[in-house]
Amino acid sequence: MSTLTYLDASPRPDPLGDAQAQLSAAVGILGYDDGLAGMLAAPRRQLTVSIPLRRDDGSVEVLTGHRVQHNLSRGPAKGGLRFSPDVTLDEVRALAMWMTWKCALLDVPYGGAKGGVRIDPDRYSHGELERVTRRYTTEISPFIGPERDIPAPDVGTDEQTMAWVMDTYSHQSGHTVLGVATGKPLALGGSLGRATATSRGVVHVALAALLDVGIEPAEAAAAVEGFGKVGRYTARFLAEAGVRVLGVSDAHGAVAAAGGLDISALELHVDAHGTVAGFPGGEAIARTDVLELEVDLLVPAAVEGTINAQNANRIHAMVIVEGANGPTSEQADDILRSRGVVVVPDILANAGGVIVSYFEWVQANQAYWWSADDVESRLKERMLQAWNGVQQKARSHGVSLRTAATVMAVERVANAHLLRGLYP
Repeated sequence: MSTLTYLDASPRPDPLGDAQAQLSAAVGILGYDDGLAGMLAAPRRQLTVSIPLRRDDGSVEVLTGHRVQHNLSRGPAKGGLRFSPDVTLDEVRALAMWMTWKCALLDVPYGGAKGGVRIDPDRYSHGELERVTRRYTTEISPFIGPERDIPAPDVGTDEQTMAWVMDTYSHQSGHTVLGVATGKPLALGGSLGRATATSRGVVHVALAALLDVGIEPAEAAAAVEGFGKVGRYTARFLAEAGVRVLGVSDAHGAVAAAGGLDISALELHVDAHGTVAGFPGGEAIARTDVLELEVDLLVPAAVEGTINAQNANRIHAMVIVEGANGPTSEQADDILRSRGVVVVPDILANAGGVIVSYFEWVQANQAYWWSADDVESRLKERMLQAWNGVQQKARSHGVSLRTAATVMAVERVANAHLLRGLYP
């Protein structure tokens, strides 16, 4: 089961259950034995650390952080670091597994990892967040590095967080190590195009998926759930491509407009007020209603499990492109597939971030930085190449895009493991 039901009868996300179910389906198709299947399912390393924090008022609070390295067969681990009150070890395990498949599918020479600290960053000062980041980095520092595990921004973290990670690790190493983290500021070895890379990749695939089902982007309508690092730029790039964005949401509210939202004006509103709520250019609606708007394209770009068994039948979009990791539960996936809805899975759709993180890592190791046009053209090429490969695999085997993508990724990881052999 991929969805837990609580006393209030509302489904709760179970990302690890969904990730394991997806892997199990791929293993069944590939015919792997129990030993290989177990290796693919089990995290290589997982670390839980205590993070004592001295608050600005002098009190001390102890937070909990995790770092999971799921698989290292194809290269050093790669994955984001999130600050969220909902962080759990199982969530981090699932996200690390999805990163393994994402890197393999896009043929990026990394394994998958993920990290998280159970904290609500909105309730802490800038200085407190710096102290949390530096202590967390210190605790996990024996396990990270340019050749071991490279963190990146995720929910609740940003380029400043990565600058603190890099600086803390560099102090412990005795020299500057730019390649220990990606998603850094440009002045500290970041890459042009990294901040918007995930959104760029989402839109490249979304436009291709619309055309594939016979919908011209200039005639399409879309809704975007989430208006953070991924959703905001996705909405912008969709609008620039001629797609009418009818509704958006964030953690505090949602707005919609039948004729399409003015995304540029909405961004100014968010910059001024910190939320899409109250935007005068749209009508206030319930956050969950964004998922059910009458649109051609839906981009869930918030958190896991927002598309579930309870709302899957009410979704009107015929194309769903997963900007978030694990936004669609296993049960919802089955419902959407039975209805003929095209779901472009997260390990393909939102892989633009890890692609440009790889570009940043390469540039840092060479101390040579590429132009924005170089980054964008290489990103687009990688995304569309992966889209075409997954699409062909799905059609030739009569399976969903998610199953095709997972099978392709799992096979690449398994082959790397088998070629390396079992040690000792």
